[in-house]
Amino acid sequence: MTEFGTEVVLHWTAVGIYIAAAVLFGNAVIFDHPHRTRLAIVLTAAGLLPHGAAIILRWLEVGHGPYMLKYEVLSSNTWIAIAMLVIFLLRRPDWSVLALVVVPVSILMIAMGLFSNPQMRELPPALRSMWLVFHISFAKVSGAAFLLSVASGVVLLLKERPRHWPWLDRIPDEAALDAYIVRFVGFGFLFWTITVAAGAIWANESWGRYWGWDVIETWSLITWLVYGTFLHVRLFFKLKPKATAWWAIGCMAVFVLTILILPFLMPSLHSTYFQ
Repeated sequence: MTEFGTEVVLHWTAVGIYIAAAVLFGNAVIFDHPHRTRLAIVLTAAGLLPHGAAIILRWLEVGHGPYMLKYEVLSSNTWIAIAMLVIFLLRRPDWSVLALVVVPVSILMIAMGLFSNPQMRELPPALRSMWLVFHISFAKVSGAAFLLSVASGVVLLLKERPRHWPWLDRIPDEAALDAYIVRFVGFGFLFWTITVAAGAIWANESWGRYWGWDVIETWSLITWLVYGTFLHVRLFFKLKPKATAWWAIGCMAVFVLTILILPFLMPSLHSTYFQ
């Protein structure tokens, strides 16, 4: 078996474990079996092992971190998101309802990566910078936090429906969900701020300017402004929980556009690194 074949097997092994964990989370939350929550969390954490092994194998094979191709980017983004979910649920297992959103989305992202171009590419000279490592790493952490904010928002919207499923009455109330939407966004916003700053320093090292209004640079700034506006409006104008949830989902749409869609569609300095 080739090394790429091994990566694929490891990835699909992780997907299988994540699917089993999602089913177990659903059983624990929907059918009120809280004693199975811990097992679901452990199973999700177990899926990180083959998933992480696939990422490390790829890293060793190509000689650079997982930030060149859609295959690498989606897989590593997903690993960070699931790891953050596991860390959060280990502290607050009663919030396992968030896994019903995060885990299926993560499975979809891994599958999208596996069906994209896996061809290995060497690292361009412009990417050989420690500032790039900070830039990419913090972007992945912020993305994971924003995904958790969306998961909280989706659950809140489902819970606020006049005729919702009875099992939604057993999960944290609207006030708690609203508070955690803001906390997750605030955490992600902090890391996104560092992402933009580290990217500017890297750009100066690579191209001799901190800011050039490249398409992705511009949309990174727009994303920062959108999330900053959300936090300002939410904290100073006291948005209702339902409005907070919709804001978080809308902000995430802009974030996804910035990091997962435009780099593959628009000609820019960034797009050459993600094809």
